[in-house]
Amino acid sequence: MKNNSSLKGLLIAAVVFILAFGIYFFFLAKKNYFVVDNPTSNTYYFKINNGSEGIISAGQYVHIDLNKGKNSIKVFDQNRKMLYDSAFEVNKIRGLINIAHQDYYINDQYYGYNLKKDSLLLALDKITIDGKEYLGGARHFNKLYTEDFYYNVDEDYDKVIKNIQKVESRSKIFRKQDFLNYYKEYYKF
Repeated sequence: MKNNSSLKGLLIAAVVFILAFGIYFFFLAKKNYFVVDNPTSNTYYFKINNGSEGIISAGQYVHIDLNKGKNSIKVFDQNRKMLYDSAFEVNKIRGLINIAHQDYYINDQYYGYNLKKDSLLLALDKITIDGKEYLGGARHFNKLYTEDFYYNVDEDYDKVIKNIQKVESRSKIFRKQDFLNYYKEYYKF
C-alpha cells in the first residue's frame, strides 16, 4: 500500500479526539449524584423507596442513587423509632436530602471579566443569620429536599472558570457553619 498522508492524518486526529474525550470523562467531568446529609450530632437510620436501610452518623454525608420522579423516605432515630415518613419529587441530576431539617444556605459565586465584587454584593439581597446581616443574596433552606444548586455540600467552587465572556454565577449549598466560615474567608470585610 502506498504511503497515504491523508489517511495517517485522519487516524492521528481520530486517536487524539478519542483520547481527549477519555481524559474529559475520566478526570474532568463533574459527577452527578445525590447526597443525604447529617450536620447534627445525632445518628439516623433511613430507607429510601422501601429499599435497604442506610445509616448516617453525626456530621456525615452519604452518596445515594435516586430515581427521577416521586421518591419516598422513612427516617428513624438512633433507637430505630420512626421520626417521619415523607415523599419528595426529583427533577434534576443532583440534589440534597436534609435528613435532620437543619439550616442550609445556597450561595451564588460570580465569575467573569471586570467583575466588581463589592458593588455586586451591595446590589444583591441581604440575609440575617443569628441576628447578623450578610450580603450576597444567599438563600435559606431547611426543608427535606432541594436540587436548586450546582455544587453539593461535599464539593468546592471552581477556582477559575475559563472562557467566560460575561458575568456568570455558580450556586453551592452549604451547611450553616460552613457558609459562615466561607463568607468570612471569601469576602474578608
